[in-house]
Amino acid sequence: MKLEINNLSKQYSNGVRALTDVSLTIDKGMFGLLGPNGAGKSTLMRILATLQDADSGSAILGGTDVLNNKDEVRKVLGYLPQEFGVYPRTSAIDLLDHLALLKGFGNTKERKEMVNYLLNKVNLFEIRKKAVGSYSGGMRQRFGIAQCLIGNPKLVIVDEPTAGLDPGERNRFYNILSEIGENIIVILSTHIVQDVRELCTQMAILDKGKVLFSGNTDDALQQIKGKVWERKVDKAELSHFQNEYKIISSKLVGGKPLIHAFSDKDLNNGFTKAEENLEDVFFVKLNELA
Repeated sequence: MKLEINNLSKQYSNGVRALTDVSLTIDKGMFGLLGPNGAGKSTLMRILATLQDADSGSAILGGTDVLNNKDEVRKVLGYLPQEFGVYPRTSAIDLLDHLALLKGFGNTKERKEMVNYLLNKVNLFEIRKKAVGSYSGGMRQRFGIAQCLIGNPKLVIVDEPTAGLDPGERNRFYNILSEIGENIIVILSTHIVQDVRELCTQMAILDKGKVLFSGNTDDALQQIKGKVWERKVDKAELSHFQNEYKIISSKLVGGKPLIHAFSDKDLNNGFTKAEENLEDVFFVKLNELA
């Protein structure tokens, strides 16, 4: 199973161009879609999830036309949007059973077995009779994954799934995503670089509706290897360094800015070579330095 996206474009009625000729090839496994807020990630996800129409281009899942055969796509699709609404007073087991019924699982015995299996898979079976509205953010996200998996989907799309989760819940979520990504296509849309590094071998960086990079995460790191430099500076010096060097990021460490600069040549003036990471790739591509 493969998802082929070719020259996908979308412009809203207010003139905002959300996507411009987006082309991606996504194979089975975890695929990370990185980009800042407003990059067009959610628009792309909603189009692939058959919730929005594109202006032009194509998307083919296996042999199915995603844009023109939405009912067939929905049979093999699992989708967890950025804002996942629930009926707050309904128990997890009843809500999941209802969603499975809506998805066409009319056999009561078969549906019950599937619901119990999914609740076990996301570690919610012991609290299955509690109202979903009483769940923590992480528990609700795990419930969201359970509803994604109704009917053994071939494509799962999750949009900004770990925002606001504590480290423990994030790790549990990582483990679930990694497991389901072994056999199907899972697209993880996020602005959190760590999510992609932890989970994905393939990725794309999107900004202002355009693809800046698409490929293997290791290949992305190789492109900037030996070209990222770092040093601590005083806060008063920061603007000077930003004017003099190609600064790709700055963060406070111990009360002082730690800056990362991009350069093909050795930098002196107190800089040392940094161990490149995916966050550096992200900022380099956003600034079109490589």
